[in-house]
Amino acid sequence: MSRRPAIHDPEPSVVTSHGADFFGQDRHLLKEVAALAAWVTNSVSYNDRKAVAPLVAAMEFPKPCTFPAADAARVSEQLLAVSRTRHMKPRASALARALADAAARAAADGEPWEWQIESATA
Repeated sequence: MSRRPAIHDPEPSVVTSHGADFFGQDRHLLKEVAALAAWVTNSVSYNDRKAVAPLVAAMEFPKPCTFPAADAARVSEQLLAVSRTRHMKPRASALARALADAAARAAADGEPWEWQIESATA
């Protein structure tokens, strides 16, 4: 009889400011954020893709970045629309909603919304 180990290897993740935990951060797996980029791209018409281009670029090739408060408000609206997409899977929808909430909190506070990359080797 074999057992699966209870401890998993750490995976790279994106840490966003203005999150819902005690420290005001949210941590999301890098691969899930990158997979969400396709949903963001396909949620808008072809003519409006320039509006979501900075968000898609940040999601496809995650690196430390900062969205000013005005951009965070716009990103929040875009992610909220993505989370309400009809045929979206629940886990991806919840990720989009969590990112939208964090961006909205940053915009409401008038502060920039920051992304940091946490590698697997700590």
